[in-house]
Amino acid sequence: MPHLLVHGGAPLRGRITPSSNKNAVLPILCATLLTTEPVTLRGVPDITDVRKILALFRSLGSRIDGELASGTLTLCHAGARFDAERDHLPEEMRSSIMLVPPLLARFGEARIENDVQGCTLGVREIDPHIDVFSGFGATVSRLPGRIRVNAVSGLKAFDHWPDYASVTTTENFVMCAALANGSATLTNAASEPHVQEFCRFMTAMGARIEGIGTSRLTIHGVEQLSGVDFSFVEDFHEVVTFLALSAITGGDIQVKNGAPEFFPLIDRTFAKFGIHIEHADGWSRARFDKLKVVEPFTPNILPKIEAAPWPYLPVDLLPIFIALGVKAEGNMLFWNKVYDGALGWTSELGKFGAHAFQSDPHRVVIFGGKPLTPAEVDSPYIIRVAIALLMIASSIPGSSRILNATPIRRAHPRFVENLVSLGARIEWQNEDD
Repeated sequence: MPHLLVHGGAPLRGRITPSSNKNAVLPILCATLLTTEPVTLRGVPDITDVRKILALFRSLGSRIDGELASGTLTLCHAGARFDAERDHLPEEMRSSIMLVPPLLARFGEARIENDVQGCTLGVREIDPHIDVFSGFGATVSRLPGRIRVNAVSGLKAFDHWPDYASVTTTENFVMCAALANGSATLTNAASEPHVQEFCRFMTAMGARIEGIGTSRLTIHGVEQLSGVDFSFVEDFHEVVTFLALSAITGGDIQVKNGAPEFFPLIDRTFAKFGIHIEHADGWSRARFDKLKVVEPFTPNILPKIEAAPWPYLPVDLLPIFIALGVKAEGNMLFWNKVYDGALGWTSELGKFGAHAFQSDPHRVVIFGGKPLTPAEVDSPYIIRVAIALLMIASSIPGSSRILNATPIRRAHPRFVENLVSLGARIEWQNEDD
């Protein structure tokens, strides 16, 4: 895999416009299959998962106009055809499972490859999705190397209350329900900003959805969905990342942010390190004097940051704040309430000279403010972990190397180029390996 060589120690300064959120872009791309009318998407990022989905669409006979370089694409699936015996969904990509509902709605059949995975965040079960497909009346069969899903008689609405608020399960439920016969209600629905953006797209196509932004969604099935012209908002993950890079390098980055209404808890989390976030005129900025953990009012307790499904702090952002914890003076407990095995990477922090103690699969204590030195560290296949390691390396004078850093490209187009424009000295290595 490509590596990143980071020459750290330079404050990053300037203005930056983040890309769109891949966690909104990918389900929305899948949902375009629900209509035969043209759909125009603006702000589509040039990332690997997007390219895989577009390649599938072309193989099915869909028409795609525009270029990823411009970020504007028009998709028309009127001529698409699907054969579950011949056509394979993209492998090694978790979002492939979100192609199943539109394939069922359009063609009455779909398939799932055995290797449907995303980041290495522990076991990622597909049972919640099977429950949704079966609940809408589909038949699910396990075959050698794949799972076959059939709904030749169409999808019929049902009410569902899953074990936990899964983002992808919620999006699959909405796509199944949009064209199903009857009204379907999902209790314990995910409500993350990208889920809300996805639901806004669906309503723009004509879906009837009640309860957007809450944990209870009701979808009234319609006969057909129409084309739409839709623009993505900035990825709040990337907004947070650039603000954190500003703070950890002692710089001053202004970040375009069209949705500050999602930031009150994120802002409070920054404040735990002495960082004040300002939002004004569509831009966000980090103000700080010194990175230092703010002690709780209650004496003799360890400050903590808990990450869980929205409206908690998103778990995807936890590595970004762990990086700040390494640099800040003081101690902080970080608690991932979603994924098993997602904190094992913190052992790599010791190579920089940081002190991290993992107390169990879900919790790690960072003893921050230790003297740090450049290092070569190995990133797992987790997008925000690769970025967190890059953040720490950027804050240390000297040259560090982030091995296996390619997960960054799954979510953030031109991420390194954007950092270079802010004054960073970072370059890809082993590009031809």
